[in-house]
Amino acid sequence: MKLSKLAVAVFASTALPVMATAITTDIIAVVDESGSMSGEHAWLSGMISSLDTALAAAAGVDPFSAQYGLTGFGGTSGSGGVHYAGHEHTVGGGSLGTAAEFGTATGTLVLTGGTEDGYSGIDTALGYTTQANSIRNLILVTDEDRDTVDGGLSYASIAAGLASDKALLNAVINSSIYCGDNTTALGMDSTGTGYKADGAGGFTTCASAYGSNIGSNLSWDHYGALALGTGGAAWDLTQLRAGGLTADSFTAAFVNIKVKETITRNVPEPGSLGLLSLGLASLAWSRKKAKA
Repeated sequence: MKLSKLAVAVFASTALPVMATAITTDIIAVVDESGSMSGEHAWLSGMISSLDTALAAAAGVDPFSAQYGLTGFGGTSGSGGVHYAGHEHTVGGGSLGTAAEFGTATGTLVLTGGTEDGYSGIDTALGYTTQANSIRNLILVTDEDRDTVDGGLSYASIAAGLASDKALLNAVINSSIYCGDNTTALGMDSTGTGYKADGAGGFTTCASAYGSNIGSNLSWDHYGALALGTGGAAWDLTQLRAGGLTADSFTAAFVNIKVKETITRNVPEPGSLGLLSLGLASLAWSRKKAKA
């Protein structure tokens, strides 16, 4: 999936904070390795490069340290053995590396999986050793809802793990997201602000956004509400797959949100039960809106 005009879209069409700020962050992509994901594997490399550039610009002359990691799930190992659970892909010789090293590591992702347990992938990413006092960001990318591989993991346990690590989750998933006027949105954040393509590779915002499942795919239930519960954001994968200017708008909005999340350190402090309640409230709200 090409990212034509992306630099223009990110820097000309977004409203990033003007002030410089010290940034220490660890960003780990948690990626579905099934056969339908080749476009998203390619997208990750360019998006992370753009995000790294935008974070460095936001930091300005202040200290800047960003590391990137890659967790796969639902695929098979290079030796041919079953590897459906979450597993680390080496980045620059270790768990975390530079944006350029991350881009190289995306080439080790496979497309042979068929049983996708995103909770296992998130759980693996939460086990990474990160920088002291860093803002930890997880980016889940999958077109499937959860296939249970590890029965010991649940919505509640993953929510508790994210809360314990003060980790933000962004979920790029196969779900529908709408603005309050029922027009299609690229994604939404935890405040209910939606992001819409503007037809020129940029984006606008809207109010009272909501999400819902698509048919029998329960990705919103499993991942969308979970992301909003961390103070993160949920995104409609079909908008990225639309390609062209819509995909440019998607990436511009996504990078903008990730920079804002990092700079404002918009990480909630509630205990695991509070986080779970927020996630479930978001889920109930989305269902109510979907039926309206």
